[in-house]
Amino acid sequence: MLLRCIPCLVTFHNRENRAKGGGICVANHTSPIDVILLSSDNCYAFIGQKHTAFTGAIQRAMSRSGTDHIWFDRFEMRDRKKVSQRLKEHVEDPEKLPMLIFPEGTCINNTSVMMFKKGSFEIGGIIYPAAIKYDARFGDPFWNSSRFSMVRYIVMMLTSWAIVCDVWYLPPMVREEGEEAVDFANRVKAEIARQGGLVDLDWDGQLKRVRVKSTLREKEQEEYSKLIKND
Repeated sequence: MLLRCIPCLVTFHNRENRAKGGGICVANHTSPIDVILLSSDNCYAFIGQKHTAFTGAIQRAMSRSGTDHIWFDRFEMRDRKKVSQRLKEHVEDPEKLPMLIFPEGTCINNTSVMMFKKGSFEIGGIIYPAAIKYDARFGDPFWNSSRFSMVRYIVMMLTSWAIVCDVWYLPPMVREEGEEAVDFANRVKAEIARQGGLVDLDWDGQLKRVRVKSTLREKEQEEYSKLIKND
């Protein structure tokens, strides 16, 4: 119903690879519309950052539906531990709806895929990757939350010319024996980027909101110094 409210044209590819019960569907993240698109083709439980105002009201309404949605505060360590435990319990029950996760943790402008947080790749279970690619020539769905409130963003989408999108369901993937969670996350991210024609980047998408950690600056400085020495 929500998808019909937006002038949206979606093409789904390889629907035989859609997530199954107890699995985890992971996708690149551009917009809140991502949730509507994927939910129009499958049923999911959701996990995400706890919000306030209009978005928070939507989350509270969804929680009253009886589905096992998980909302958390990413800066609260106790919440992170609880989320890991609830995710582990979720993937161990094949009767539960597949969990939909956007491992980037924030909206990216659909030109690249940025660092996947490793949490959802540590707990085991089957990962069902999905690549989402929008055609910005008809309407740019990227939500820059620093510039636009959710209400204003919704109005922009409702009045856009069209939202044209392709969604590819990729073959399920599992963590290999001895493989680190970070390496598994990067392997899944690379497949999504390849299929969606997106740039595969190691940068943390949250850098648009917070200062760069000193350790990251020092790492880049070290790499740059090696280039200078080699020259």
